[in-house]
Amino acid sequence: MDAYFSDALIIGAGLAGERAAIEIASEGFSVNIISLVPPRQSHSNAAQGGVQASLNNTKETADDNWRIHFDDTVKGSDWGADQRVVEKICKLAPELVRQFDYWGAAFSRTKEGKINQRAFGGASKPRCAFASDETGHILLNILDSQVMALKIPIFIRRQLLSLIYTNEEVIGVTALNLVKGTIEVFTAKVIILATGGAGRLYEETTNSRISFGDGCAVALETGLVPVGNPEAIQFHPTCLVPTSILVTEGCRGDGGVLLDKNGREFMGDYCPTMKNPNLASRDVVSRSMMRHIKKNFGVESPYGPHLWLDIKRLGKEHIKTKLSGVDLLCRDYVNVNPIKEYIPVRPSQHYTMFGIKTGESCEVYGLARLFAVGECACWDVHGFNRLGGNSLLETIAAGYTAGQEAGKYLYMENTQNFSDLKIAEEYQKQTKRLEELTKNRGKENVFGVYREIQKTLTEKVGIFRKENELKEAVAKLAILCGKTQRIKLGYRETAANLELQLALRLPGMAKLALCTAQAALLRKESRGSHYREDYPDRDDKNWLKRTLAYFPEENDLPRIEYEPVEITLLPPGDRGYGEKK
Repeated sequence: MDAYFSDALIIGAGLAGERAAIEIASEGFSVNIISLVPPRQSHSNAAQGGVQASLNNTKETADDNWRIHFDDTVKGSDWGADQRVVEKICKLAPELVRQFDYWGAAFSRTKEGKINQRAFGGASKPRCAFASDETGHILLNILDSQVMALKIPIFIRRQLLSLIYTNEEVIGVTALNLVKGTIEVFTAKVIILATGGAGRLYEETTNSRISFGDGCAVALETGLVPVGNPEAIQFHPTCLVPTSILVTEGCRGDGGVLLDKNGREFMGDYCPTMKNPNLASRDVVSRSMMRHIKKNFGVESPYGPHLWLDIKRLGKEHIKTKLSGVDLLCRDYVNVNPIKEYIPVRPSQHYTMFGIKTGESCEVYGLARLFAVGECACWDVHGFNRLGGNSLLETIAAGYTAGQEAGKYLYMENTQNFSDLKIAEEYQKQTKRLEELTKNRGKENVFGVYREIQKTLTEKVGIFRKENELKEAVAKLAILCGKTQRIKLGYRETAANLELQLALRLPGMAKLALCTAQAALLRKESRGSHYREDYPDRDDKNWLKRTLAYFPEENDLPRIEYEPVEITLLPPGDRGYGEKK
């Protein structure tokens, strides 16, 4: 058995994980990072538009401050966010962004040399600091350089299999070495999950092919850790047809507009009171686009109807300097020149507001010494709808916060009762699981079951939801959960086996999908991205509360509980987008 020990262990080498690692290692503690891919290939790399922070760097943002950012975020969340956490990150944002500037991040600049900021949907000020339309790429490279300078070991090509815990206290993890095909054990005094979102649960998604929700699924399978708000799924309005690659909100923030098949700007029909209805929140714009398509104003194509995004009006120089990534994506993937042509777009799944439920300091509910950060966590910055630019902010703010808290923990609790017996038991359990999968004579094809999960969520738990379809989804996903236990592999080697890797994560993915459908069925209101056609209004009297989904091993369905959403500064009211129901 290959085993590794460190003071802190971080699973995931994206922005959140590496930011936490830097904070802990800078205090002199040993840190190990394990990752599916090399750090600079993490999904954080795909974030385009920018990071929200009230920097007051431009004429338009001279009076911006953390409180305005706070109000925008809470309204965007449809009052589902944890207001204590939102206040925390809005206050931290300027300092954290300027730290990246100090480290050398190549932000786009104003003529005066200050960090430039652009408008994003749902934000009352243009506060999104950006680096052309490759902000995630720039920030991730800067962080990874800091990690390298601190000589933090990174174990790549490792797939998380399980948490090792005793007496409701985490002591390590098991992981599959994807190159060797062997199981390894990593133990630590504190563990931070930073494994990203679960976008690959849907057929059409902007997520990269590593976003399976591994950390979230593994935590859920303990039966002790809840997933917060599993029904809260974000659909981004502008995704490239037919690839579903993200076309940044920065396009509309810089002045681009949505057009229908007649070349008409239509968003004013759906948000008539907004000054710029193209910059309503993502849930509102996505619903409006799909309603317009249903009214037969979509452009017919072999890949289904779509709408147009017009950035031609911004001009060649603007596109080549501030939207250069979009320019390349359009040319390379759909042979469209956005300087001269409209971009074909349609909403697709983009972000999981749900995740491992944590407290204000990123500590996980249900297991001590365990933290979760970034998209795999429900720190609950976003509630039921995330504002663009707040995801990058959350990664660096959560990484910073969890890193600081883990450091405090290591100073105070520098000893831990590691159970050699428990470690050995979990190692044997995962070894047996691997052997059974490679020898299993079941009849289910792993890719077929996976496609059924994706199809069920896409068709029945999408932008618009209603009771009969959600009941069908719950019933279907419960059956699929059973099928994940009867997989037959076509290729039985353990090394470099994509079929095996999917088979190992599929039971957890099916449980996550079932939590999403069950929670959406039970929440009889519309709030942010969760839109029930049979309950189209927000119901603060009965549903101003957060969903907590547990999945004990003996259960066929998740156990759904709720906790109240605490209101500290901004009571529920109108979101300000003027959406016509």
